[in-house]
Amino acid sequence: MKRKGIAGAAKNYTTRNQAIKKLQCTLSDFRRLCILKGIYPREPRSRKKANKGSSAPASFYYSKDIQYLLHEPVLEKLREHKAFAKKLSKALGRGEWGLAKNIEESKPVYRIDHIIKERYPTFTDSLRDLDDALSLIVLFAALPANTSIPAAIISNCAKLAAQWQLYVMRTKALRKVFLSIKGIYFQAEIQGQTVTWLVPYMFTQHIPSDLDFRIMLTFLELYQTLLGFVFFKLYTDVNLVYPPKLDDVLDENGAGIGALLLEETGKGLVVVRDETEDETEKKRVYAKDVRKQIHAIGLGGNDAAEKAAIDEDEAMVTLPAASDEQIDLDVFASTSSSDLQIATAPTTTLFTSYFFYLSREVTRPTLEFVIRSFGGQVGWDAVLGAGSPFQENDPKITHHVVDRPVAAGAAPREHPGKRVYIQPQWVVDCINRGTLLPADDYRPGATLPPHLSPFVDEDEVRNRGGYVPMEAKRIEDIEMAEGEELDEDEDDDDEDEEDEAPAPVSKGKKAAPAPALLAAARDPKNESLLHAAELEAETRGVAPAQFEAELAAETKKAKKAGGKQEKGPRKVDRSQEEQLASIMLTGKQKKLYKKMAYSQDRKAEDTAKLQDRRKAIEKEKKKAALKQAL
Repeated sequence: MKRKGIAGAAKNYTTRNQAIKKLQCTLSDFRRLCILKGIYPREPRSRKKANKGSSAPASFYYSKDIQYLLHEPVLEKLREHKAFAKKLSKALGRGEWGLAKNIEESKPVYRIDHIIKERYPTFTDSLRDLDDALSLIVLFAALPANTSIPAAIISNCAKLAAQWQLYVMRTKALRKVFLSIKGIYFQAEIQGQTVTWLVPYMFTQHIPSDLDFRIMLTFLELYQTLLGFVFFKLYTDVNLVYPPKLDDVLDENGAGIGALLLEETGKGLVVVRDETEDETEKKRVYAKDVRKQIHAIGLGGNDAAEKAAIDEDEAMVTLPAASDEQIDLDVFASTSSSDLQIATAPTTTLFTSYFFYLSREVTRPTLEFVIRSFGGQVGWDAVLGAGSPFQENDPKITHHVVDRPVAAGAAPREHPGKRVYIQPQWVVDCINRGTLLPADDYRPGATLPPHLSPFVDEDEVRNRGGYVPMEAKRIEDIEMAEGEELDEDEDDDDEDEEDEAPAPVSKGKKAAPAPALLAAARDPKNESLLHAAELEAETRGVAPAQFEAELAAETKKAKKAGGKQEKGPRKVDRSQEEQLASIMLTGKQKKLYKKMAYSQDRKAEDTAKLQDRRKAIEKEKKKAALKQAL
């Protein structure tokens, strides 16, 4: 028979007070160690057993974690710092200023490089943990210096944030932007991993007095070291020197990101310059040359048909010229990593051939980062800082970003060249949609269309019974119409090709789609239905390509029909069968079921409220339109 408290939960768990006594450190040092090492309180199954029969409130930790902290080098440095503080205070109390100065020069300093290597054994692990690190770094970069936050920490955070933005712009890694109430959400794709961070708006920050910054500064210390490691690896992977050089003159004049100078390994500074017409002409690709190359490689099917197509196609096809940054990236030395990311998606060059000018009321850091990340070139007013590549009257400007109301009766703006006047939301909406939107809806003074979040999947929200905004439905209808037009064009091309061969089946009325295909179209995520539809297509002798086309068409029809049928909020009514089934559940299962039912009812109520609000807004708009007409 075992003695009580020497096995089981009592041995596996230890309280915070017991851990502090075992480590012989203060509570603040224990918190610092736990944050740096990634050790968190645990909840045992039975708190009474873990606390050896006591029911007093306590925080529990794994005993193995505390044993692991006993051998931590940082703990030894913290003990040395405690002894150093005692010696220094004693020397100052006695008035021995020379001895105090010597003691202060020998202040113990600890490093946490080994902790970064322990917590992130692979580089992918560190990329997955960048979300919180970047959000905290950007937050501290926007705070004012005071007694709790030294100016050196804020300066270092601002430097790290600028280095991150410079890398994202260089590699064209930005994917999504969302302007929310909390701030601006950005999402980038780095070596196959999505990194999302939040940037606060550029307002004056008021720091609350009751906020304990010591815990936040401990996290900040960990994240600063982590970002130093990550940025060095990212920069060296694309053949850049880290850290980038800083132009002090431009930095003092408020150049922002433009004050950082990129430098290639062994090649000197990277100079961003405009292309000449001769260089642009050299980068043009002709469809004739492409077809000849394909023919030489042997990828073509019918040589005679291909030769005829080559002879027929004499028109020049000019592809978008790559930016100078992309040209520099193309000649970088290859490394052993197979996941190096050089963005080649079409959306990353959305603004390549456009020049943007920012008026003085526009937030320059955000828009400059976003536009340059998608290949555009940016100039700005002198009030926003030095280093603008072109002035307001430059005729090559294509988009003029304005964010102030239009005065009644004011004369229209006149600038040389042809330019479009837009509001900042146009840039973000174009990025999220992946195409250039019409600028009429975003002209200065106009009521902007709703700004939808790119992080929300409308189909998933609809399937769960949530609220889908009217703007999202309108965008889906436009995309469906465009997709149907493309499908019709493809079908016409296929019919032209099939006219040459004898038709195996007599043309008549189009056959009705199979039931399994319809079921799979209504629920595309159901693998069993999809498998059944594939088996059914095999029995009917349908080719795989034709099956995919039919499935896509029926899925579009099912989505469209589902959108039309959605007229109002659907109340969650518990059927008699569900109520009888809930009786057979165990206690834990019944609690879980009640929570699920409660969340579903709340979601249905919220959806109904939003839909009623939308109807009320539409009624008010109609009334206002009638009053104006009268």
